Amino acid sequence: MPWTRTDPMLERSAFIAARRDGLYSAAELAARFGVSRKTAFKWLARYREGGSDALADRTTARREQPHRTPAEAERLLVEGRQSHPTWGPRKLLAYLARRHPGLALPACSTAGAILKRHGLVERRTRRRRPVHPGRVPLNASAPGDVWCADFKGQFLLGDGECCYPLTVTDACSRYLLCCHALPSVKQDGVIPRFERLFREHGLPGAVRTDNGNPFATNAICGLSALNVWWIKLGVGHQRIEPGRPEQNGRHERMHRTLKAEAARPAERTMRRQQARFDAWRRTYNEERPHQALGGATPASVYRPSKRPMPSKVPEPDYPRHLEVRRVSNAGTMRFRKRPIFVSQALVQEDVALEEAEDGLWSLRFYDVELARLDERDYKLRP
Repeated sequence: MPWTRTDPMLERSAFIAARRDGLYSAAELAARFGVSRKTAFKWLARYREGGSDALADRTTARREQPHRTPAEAERLLVEGRQSHPTWGPRKLLAYLARRHPGLALPACSTAGAILKRHGLVERRTRRRRPVHPGRVPLNASAPGDVWCADFKGQFLLGDGECCYPLTVTDACSRYLLCCHALPSVKQDGVIPRFERLFREHGLPGAVRTDNGNPFATNAICGLSALNVWWIKLGVGHQRIEPGRPEQNGRHERMHRTLKAEAARPAERTMRRQQARFDAWRRTYNEERPHQALGGATPASVYRPSKRPMPSKVPEPDYPRHLEVRRVSNAGTMRFRKRPIFVSQALVQEDVALEEAEDGLWSLRFYDVELARLDERDYKLRP
């Protein structure tokens, strides 16, 4: 036989009716109806206070909501949106902050929810065209704006060892900051070279590279230990499109000169090859006229960056409304009690989540948006 189905209101009414007949005590009725004596006395008291209507379920909502947006602020937001239908929450909040400096205004996400609740937000399907980070045009109007970095193609030395020249130039002045012979492209040899460059020349606005190791990996957003360190220092990373070396053309042109004047024929040992690189670098910077500079030398145009290398890498300063997560040694973070893989390059780093849309979260590391997290499948997408 199926289970007997009943309605709470019918059970409560039958309980009150049986009590009015005086056949059973309140304790006996509690046992008969399968409720505690405390519950039985509660419904009897409610019936005495309000009659049959008091037997209905009451709301469990809080009577007072201390963090609720003030009614005046909500009214002004709605009126502002109606007056300026194209203005979003951020613009409306800035507008109201100027006109009502003493008014407590909500967060941007709360303002968006208020407008949505009042039917003032038209839902749009946002189409995101995949754009490679390197599509950022090379814009270096002053020394230190952008550095270009790459590895000149490896070649064999006389002793049979491979030489991988790491080269770094200032995009504006064409100043060759570094031409260092390394035995491989591993980041263990690259990070100390950049640390020395940052201490000697200051921090650039961005570094422009290709997508090879160690500048980028197959991880989310191309994260590697090197560019994670750059992000923490406030140095942007511009990556050219795969197979498009012309997007870093001025650096590639320098490589052609390097190959012709300092790598053919190769020296016998790494030490002798580095001495040859150093002599050629001085000539390239201080003596060789550069056509793009109107015949001036790179050294006469170059100026060090005004941003010094900090003695300690700054910690991320996320706004309070973001949900901060620590990436584990396995490269994962916890979200809704689920482990989600982020990247091995972010082990023991703090990332932050900000709800961009309903059920769609933006994953940030410092001031860089890495990916979007969808609650429907709990997957990260660039």
